[in-house]
Amino acid sequence: MTQPLNVLFLSSEVFPFAKTGGLADVASSLPQALKEIGNDVRLAIPRYGFVNERKFRIHEIIRLKDIDIPIGKKNAKLNVKSSFLIGERTKVQIYFIDSSDFFGRAGIYQDPKTKKDYADNDERFIFYSRGIFEILKRLGWAPHIIHCNDWQTGLVPAYLKKIYASDPFFKNIRTVFTIHNVAYQGNFPKEMFAKTGLPADVFTQEGAEFFDKFSFMKSGLVYSDYITTVSQTYAKEISESEEYGCGMDGVLRKRKKFFTGIVNGIDYTIWNPDTDQYIPFKYSVKTLDAKVENKKYLLKRFNKKFDPQIPLIGMVSRLVEQKGMDLVIDAFPEIMKMNVQVILLGTGEKQYHTKLEALAKKYPEKFILELAYDDELSHLIEGASDIFLMPSKFEPCGLNQLYSLKYGTIPVVRRTGGLADTVKEVNPQKGAGTGFFFDEYKAEEMIKALSKALAFFGDQKNWQKIMRNAMAEDFSWTNSARQYAELYTKILDK
Repeated sequence: MTQPLNVLFLSSEVFPFAKTGGLADVASSLPQALKEIGNDVRLAIPRYGFVNERKFRIHEIIRLKDIDIPIGKKNAKLNVKSSFLIGERTKVQIYFIDSSDFFGRAGIYQDPKTKKDYADNDERFIFYSRGIFEILKRLGWAPHIIHCNDWQTGLVPAYLKKIYASDPFFKNIRTVFTIHNVAYQGNFPKEMFAKTGLPADVFTQEGAEFFDKFSFMKSGLVYSDYITTVSQTYAKEISESEEYGCGMDGVLRKRKKFFTGIVNGIDYTIWNPDTDQYIPFKYSVKTLDAKVENKKYLLKRFNKKFDPQIPLIGMVSRLVEQKGMDLVIDAFPEIMKMNVQVILLGTGEKQYHTKLEALAKKYPEKFILELAYDDELSHLIEGASDIFLMPSKFEPCGLNQLYSLKYGTIPVVRRTGGLADTVKEVNPQKGAGTGFFFDEYKAEEMIKALSKALAFFGDQKNWQKIMRNAMAEDFSWTNSARQYAELYTKILDK
């Protein structure tokens, strides 16, 4: 099989249309990078109620209007709309799976007011998954590869193998299923399986049954032609440990010949301190002194005192256990004894909001807390901070450490998942490395790693050398896209 390949990329969220986390960034950047190296790539995403059709120039595809999709004993109407994901160097066609009943809401997975998952999330993503096949045939466009991402797309490989494989139009299509976070599995009561229309042999221990529940994630793992995840260390962790694998480790071990890790990239047209539209003072490896001007600007914005001797520690994170929030809160009194300032931006679980707000009141001179999602401020934090703290309990890949490297903002991270694969430990004697690690998930171990970084910060000549090391790293999407294209070809050649 030779290029170009037809690739349909499926994701429940794609930036800038819909986003809750890093999946949206990957689903925006990787398809563009795949197209730039010569493939015909198209996206399909639900059209949520909050997506502005006028702003994104979304229009209806007349000949694909009102398709009936069976959901159990009823039929649901599907319309298809289209637009383009427009990047700096290319544009990718995007199909919007449209249903006011299933997707015309204010949230992606949850009601924004109650913070509770929608009760019909199973039906919503059954509709999306089965609808993909119905629109492809009507479009007359057969992809070589359908690239599925996370549990919301996990039924697609099962539908292909169990319902659509006998149709000549679909017989040569292969599927790749990417795990972005194995902890989010899409597990539903077993009674919901009947709504899929899949044969009964899919709901078995060898199929989509998972501890007496119906699992979208397990369906993707079992029925896809190949599985990937977003770093090599995370692939090892989730296939060798029940804790990291969240019970899916046995399935992954069975499929180890068809499972690999490919590290995510980042989009340097968006994340680059030399061109970043959101930071007031642009800088590069050759103009590192300008970085401190962003720090002055940020501290002034929040009415905090600037001192060149005091490092600013930045965090941009979902406020959940996975991201190490318990460690941060436990260690915070010790961190506040250090000669540092801290800024934290993020939203998440109410318990962490409450605890962090109490800490912000206790340490008003040294701690800036913004409980919000703010893309512009996240860029400014990367551009202004000296150190980026990322103490994840587990981390499939992580993007913020990659942004931090590009911005010369030195990461202090736990040695897990993609953090272990993308940050190189600083060797003070050789002036090598790009960041600082701790291993055990303990507050005192995180404090030790921060202390090492702070001691090193005191030697600005060597600190700037580490900054330059970090900024020279290349995690552009082009490299990841080539690895995916090679994988697609390998699957098709078998």
